[in-house]
Amino acid sequence: MRDLRKIHASLIKTGLSNDTIAASRILTFCASPAGDMNYAYLVFTHIQNPNIFIWNTIIRGFSQSSTPQKALFLFIEMLMSPVEPQRLTYPSLFKAYTQLGLAHEGAQLHGRIIKLGLESDPFIRNSILHMYSNGGFLSEARRLFDEDIESDVVAWNSMIIGLAKCGEIHESRRLFDRIPSRNTVSWNTMISGCVRNGMLMEALELFSKMQEENIEPSEFTMVSLLSSCARLGALKQGEWVHDYIKKKDFELNIIVITAIIDMYCKCGSIEKALQTFEATPRRGLSCWNSMIFGLAMNGCGEEAIHLFSKLQSTNLKPDYVTFLGVLTACNHSGMVDKASYYFSLMTNTYKIKPSIKHYNCMVDVLCRARLFDEAEELIRSMPVNPDAIIWGSLLSACRNHGNVEMARRAAKHVIELDPNDSCGHLLMSNVYAASSHFEEAMGERLSMKEKHIEKEPGCSLIEVDGEVHEFVSGGRLHNRAPEIYSLLNELRLALQGME
Repeated sequence: MRDLRKIHASLIKTGLSNDTIAASRILTFCASPAGDMNYAYLVFTHIQNPNIFIWNTIIRGFSQSSTPQKALFLFIEMLMSPVEPQRLTYPSLFKAYTQLGLAHEGAQLHGRIIKLGLESDPFIRNSILHMYSNGGFLSEARRLFDEDIESDVVAWNSMIIGLAKCGEIHESRRLFDRIPSRNTVSWNTMISGCVRNGMLMEALELFSKMQEENIEPSEFTMVSLLSSCARLGALKQGEWVHDYIKKKDFELNIIVITAIIDMYCKCGSIEKALQTFEATPRRGLSCWNSMIFGLAMNGCGEEAIHLFSKLQSTNLKPDYVTFLGVLTACNHSGMVDKASYYFSLMTNTYKIKPSIKHYNCMVDVLCRARLFDEAEELIRSMPVNPDAIIWGSLLSACRNHGNVEMARRAAKHVIELDPNDSCGHLLMSNVYAASSHFEEAMGERLSMKEKHIEKEPGCSLIEVDGEVHEFVSGGRLHNRAPEIYSLLNELRLALQGME
């Protein structure tokens, strides 16, 4: 942009900036990802009688920017100009509606497309389909998809990601299996859809099939796989993915590095996370945030706070995620005074408005220090409405310390805010039981039964020899369940014999 401004200045001096072709070339660069949309708009306003190419360029630029609504405003201006929109104008407009999440409003433009007889244009059709599927308008997306017998891979991918995004992962997989010709985007879409919907093992299996079909993965595939390994706690697979990234010489951009750090932290390998972090020359704020949060979650509170101090000496500015990590570090290490200091630093120095998550951290810190009255007062004085989670934190702390009266108040709020969740009833039952109020404890359990509220069974994951095993409380679906229960019975008998 700096070089372009010099060239533009020269064109203005010589009068060539009034030439339509020269002006359009300047505009094209400014409206590209490497350009500057504010400068592009200034260039556009100085062009006398812009032609269709110039209108399409500025609209397309804004549709891909952080202010896509300006593309729609410009389209309205265009309708009032002598220049008529043409076929290439519309895909950018539907992209703007997609970016803004305004599929309902975009349907009006779809009506215009039908009136103009442009609905069979593949580029326009795919952009409309993507808008509907991305915005959750699945019935409209399906209707459009089913109407076109020869849907291309872009249309198939839009439907697959739209279904996955709306939680219809099995229907999404059914389409994926039927797609006539899959490309890298198809695989990435399906893998990320599985991760988004908690089908983590399926995501890893899909990657294996992707390799079998000799489809080259992209960095997006790697990020999805790392996320899957992180959520499974599958360190061996995560290390393999990291080695694969290095072996295939993927671009180690900020997103990939952050995903690697996050994976190691969530798998408990804090040393490898730090090694990756230290070896990265250009660290984005997300890398710092992931490392601070990782240290905090792995019981390294002092190290997390020290890393935050190092971040403050860089040219990066901490954001609300950074402070969430710092407050989590204070919480896990029981540092009440430091938590109060950083909460004040966030609000007063960095002018960051605290979210419910920040307040939840502060409530947890106060509860750990047995400052229950202060915790309850903080909840009641928050500028945001407290949710069931924050009252649940107070209730859980009351259970641990036998504060029955406060537990009753907290439980009342939890049940009111989330009537179908078992948490409030179960925690209150445990509070009563711990305080020898057995009738009241039984009353909470009976209340759950009357309301048809069922407790979700506990679930745990363990990695053995690179394979992740899932166990559900009371479940016997694991393929080695007979052996496991047999061994447990042997251990129980052995323990009884020792008594």
